[in-house]
Amino acid sequence: MFRALFSVLSPSGARARLSIFIFHRVLAERDPLFPGEVTRAEFDAICGWLRGWCNVLPLGVAAKALKDGTLPSRAVAITFDDGYADNHDQAAPVLARHGLTATFFIASGFLDGGRMWNDTVIESVRRCGKASLDLRQATAAALDVLALGTNEGRRQAIDRILAATKYRPPAERARWVDAIAEAAEVTLPNDLMMTSAQVRSLHRSGMEIGAHTVSHPILRDLPIPAAEKEIRDGRQALQEIIAAPVRLFAYPNGKPSVDYSSQSVDLVRELGFDAAVSTERRAANATDDFLQLPRYTPWERTEMRFGLRMAHTLATT
Repeated sequence: MFRALFSVLSPSGARARLSIFIFHRVLAERDPLFPGEVTRAEFDAICGWLRGWCNVLPLGVAAKALKDGTLPSRAVAITFDDGYADNHDQAAPVLARHGLTATFFIASGFLDGGRMWNDTVIESVRRCGKASLDLRQATAAALDVLALGTNEGRRQAIDRILAATKYRPPAERARWVDAIAEAAEVTLPNDLMMTSAQVRSLHRSGMEIGAHTVSHPILRDLPIPAAEKEIRDGRQALQEIIAAPVRLFAYPNGKPSVDYSSQSVDLVRELGFDAAVSTERRAANATDDFLQLPRYTPWERTEMRFGLRMAHTLATT
């Protein structure tokens, strides 16, 4: 049913639509703090559905074909953001089993033992052995004392901290996050992100590697020279790791005008990227700016609901 429906909603040629799916993590098993995160079994099912319904293409190939008017019908590209180690350990074997290719957008500064600021928050709360976390002295925000007695309480605490810190200036946010980790009195993991060797392994297996800055900042809030350095240096680090050009870019967080600006797009254009992706939730078409291609993911977990969500998105694009 869905194969025929998508042939109508996502035709080939000039009226083509490209569904670019975005993932971050694929977990070996369910995370009680984040039950909505995709598990390996669920990702395996999704790949099976897409292989049966769609033409799954590398993003670089798909973007060029969309621009040239040669995109096949039912076109899909799969992307991952940030560079988590489970991309290599869990997602890549599933993709290979189904004969599919994905693009991995990697923030280079967290490779080889680094950790993103939000993961410092998450793991501080997850690993804290206390019934509550007193943050009255840790930040200037009104976070007060957060209850940690249940998984729901820990999840709410994480949400409150992330909301209070996400759009703070980078230096201030770093100080807050360090203070939160100190208050939690925990040992934090250093293996959440990929190693350089794992990035090379993905590249050698036929996966695409894309740039995602060095430190995953809110580009809109950076001075233009600093934003340019983040984009340029992140790509250069990845090119040195894989010994090949990196032609694709993903804006961190990716909401247009919120997380990046028109000046950010100008920088990506000046640096010569072939295509870049945002997190605007819809399918792409040939009239889009190819340096701001939209992405989304149907988060439904049954075949019928996943397919219907995809169909609705294509129909309203």
